[in-house]
Amino acid sequence: MNREPKYYKGSLDGKAPLTHDPLKDIRTRYDAVVIGSGLGGLTAANILARCGHSVAVLEQHYNYGGLATWFKRRGGHIFDVSLHGFPAGMKKTCRRYWNETIAARIERLDSIRFDNPQFQVETIFTREDFTRLLVEHFGIERARVEAFYGELAKMDFFSDSGETAGELFERHFPGRNDVHRLLMEPITYANGSTLSDPAISYGIVFSNFMNSGVYTFGGGTDWLIGEMKKELARSGVELFNRVEVERILVDNGQTRGVVANGREIACETVISNASLKSTVERLVGAGHFSSAFASGVQSVRLNNSSTQVYMGLGEGASIPFLTDLLFTSTRERFDSPSLCDLHGESRTFSFYYPKTRPGSTRTTIVSSMNAHWRDWAGMDEASYLANKSRLEADTVAALERYLPGIRSQLTHIEAATPRTFEFYTQSPQGASFGTKFEGLRYSMELSKEVRGLYHAGSVGIIMSGWLGAANYGVITASKADAFLRSLEKVRS
Repeated sequence: MNREPKYYKGSLDGKAPLTHDPLKDIRTRYDAVVIGSGLGGLTAANILARCGHSVAVLEQHYNYGGLATWFKRRGGHIFDVSLHGFPAGMKKTCRRYWNETIAARIERLDSIRFDNPQFQVETIFTREDFTRLLVEHFGIERARVEAFYGELAKMDFFSDSGETAGELFERHFPGRNDVHRLLMEPITYANGSTLSDPAISYGIVFSNFMNSGVYTFGGGTDWLIGEMKKELARSGVELFNRVEVERILVDNGQTRGVVANGREIACETVISNASLKSTVERLVGAGHFSSAFASGVQSVRLNNSSTQVYMGLGEGASIPFLTDLLFTSTRERFDSPSLCDLHGESRTFSFYYPKTRPGSTRTTIVSSMNAHWRDWAGMDEASYLANKSRLEADTVAALERYLPGIRSQLTHIEAATPRTFEFYTQSPQGASFGTKFEGLRYSMELSKEVRGLYHAGSVGIIMSGWLGAANYGVITASKADAFLRSLEKVRS
């Protein structure tokens, strides 16, 4: 319990000890403590503080935002972590639960391209434009396309028919592997879902994106998190970074506080933005849950992880507009497992032009590939470094197919692996998309096992991604607020 607190800095795989007490100004008691500062945790904290509750957010990293964050490197480089892009619904969520300033900076991407041996298309990812592609480019009858959309629109995560995404595609578009690729590939990069996962885990996310395209934050995640910190301060939330939560304290089936950096902090309710498994098995302990619940959580499967390659152009260097998101592959046919191959042929390029950060002249490019923890976890140090170098080289070579000579313009290249994501997020196996769908039930029912305990972390595929994370924070905050108000009534 008295481990030295961590302060991470420098390279993606480096750390250094703390030189000050990050909890110097913390109170001894709060109404709510939020563990982790992903978008779910921050949104929940902001709502609870607006409801009049005292709230502290404890974040083990030096940056806030979870995977919706950024890092800087020498030479003026700023890199956004994670694939950028979310549905238009983010505007409504930010306007209602954050502020108009944040909502007003949500901008639609101008172009999304797919390039693989089966097809080469460009879209703005609206329902109208996607329908045009399916009808005109892929030759699907409009009535069949509309029937597919209609079925997706009726889906909700409380009603699982048992059908997989692959079975759904085959029923609507039999034998059309190219169409399955178009429909599945972008969602797999968004939340890690596969053809063998439940159809509802695909359908709800796809329907959200089909409203009016794909959006991002103008200004980058450094601007976003900066504005969120200002709003949290106005709401009265107290933020503490470089703080390691070691245990959630439970007495007689109810939360009573946390132990962080070796110090006990009392509270009525705890909202964990950490991994579901970490919350139950490490922070609380399986002994505080019924045997059936603990066993169920233990059987929940983790989702896959990711690799990313961050590439920065030098000052004054530029590229012509190619697209905002490029889904590219040299694989002849589509199948979900291949997207996680260690030596994969498929990747997504996110292009951050100067327009992404108004006032900046810098361009960065981030490549994302889904990945398995098992492929990276057992490597010795020499093999690990060699595979990171190979990943960087393969990525630049793939990019040069679209931007010949780009290698000479890059002044910084850096790779992140599942081990990197595990190191920074503390999510088991670096599971950047949380758990598989079966984890959703246990996440939502935590408070039935331990009163005052709630979860706002990435879980159940549907809750992955920026919009899903924020909206899950809203759901969780509503439950926690109701619980705190029930305690107030009892006391009064």
